[in-house]
Amino acid sequence: MRRAARIVGWMVAAVVFLVLAAFLVLDREHASLDASARAGAPGKFARLTDGVTHYDLTGATDDGRTVVLLSGATVPYYIWDSTAVALAATGFRVLRYDYYGRGYSDRPALRYDLATYDRQLTELLDSLGIRGAVDVAGVSMGGAIAARFADAHPNRVRTIVLVDPAIGIAGETPLPLRNAFTGNLALTFGASSMARGQLDDFVHPERYPDWVSRYETQMRYKGFRRSILETQRHDVFTRPARSFQTLAGSAIPMLVLWGKEDHTVPIGFSDTIRAVFPRAEYHAIEGAGHLPHIEQAAVVDSILVRFLASHPGTGAGQQGPAAP
Repeated sequence: MRRAARIVGWMVAAVVFLVLAAFLVLDREHASLDASARAGAPGKFARLTDGVTHYDLTGATDDGRTVVLLSGATVPYYIWDSTAVALAATGFRVLRYDYYGRGYSDRPALRYDLATYDRQLTELLDSLGIRGAVDVAGVSMGGAIAARFADAHPNRVRTIVLVDPAIGIAGETPLPLRNAFTGNLALTFGASSMARGQLDDFVHPERYPDWVSRYETQMRYKGFRRSILETQRHDVFTRPARSFQTLAGSAIPMLVLWGKEDHTVPIGFSDTIRAVFPRAEYHAIEGAGHLPHIEQAAVVDSILVRFLASHPGTGAGQQGPAAP
């Protein structure tokens, strides 16, 4: 009996050892995100209350109308590369940034909830001296952050654009991900599939051969997994009600774009968004998945520029000077 117990004990110990050994081998987070790591990064950096934020501000001079482009759950601000170029060429000033925990922004140990993401955006705008109304466009999770920002600061929002928004679509976070230890293991062992899984956002992933390698760069810096897990555990994907109520009753112009072949947030979810916001301008984009602004850039850029130009208000639906 004792011998059997000892054998079981050794087997358990061996399994634990193998799991920990595999964790150490597969763990990509060996690097610290410091000044040296950021030395070759594009863009600029702002030190905010919760940490350093990596951002890019391009286009018109300080007098230009500002469009803020909000990324999805895990991809850094390069997800908006082509859109930023198109808007800047049209005369807009364009702001993009990495959320905490992503890209080259700090990975602070805090709650990654809507309040945190709203604080980051608000402080970044203030630090750049952008205090007037802005146009806010969010793709996927960025849609939830855009809705929260418009809810909390309606006078600072001129228009809102939702691109395949992941708003209120998630159920309860799976039990393994709610636990710090098992969640960390899950993301460590699934790191490769997580990076490759980004290709599922495209109808034609073969057209973006460097997408996975660009994504993997951020995975080497400590704190990436924690930021993803913390985001899943809190309210970013599950609490649209208040923001929806505020936006539905406001005069802020809204544009909704959706890739017809989106498998990440299927176009069927657009029925809910359109029912809540019947006044929103809506376009289903042919030949596009979760990122229509990339796969059908010319189509989306044309719609976006026209929409912005047709709504020159100064915030909360008020009219102001004409768009550039």
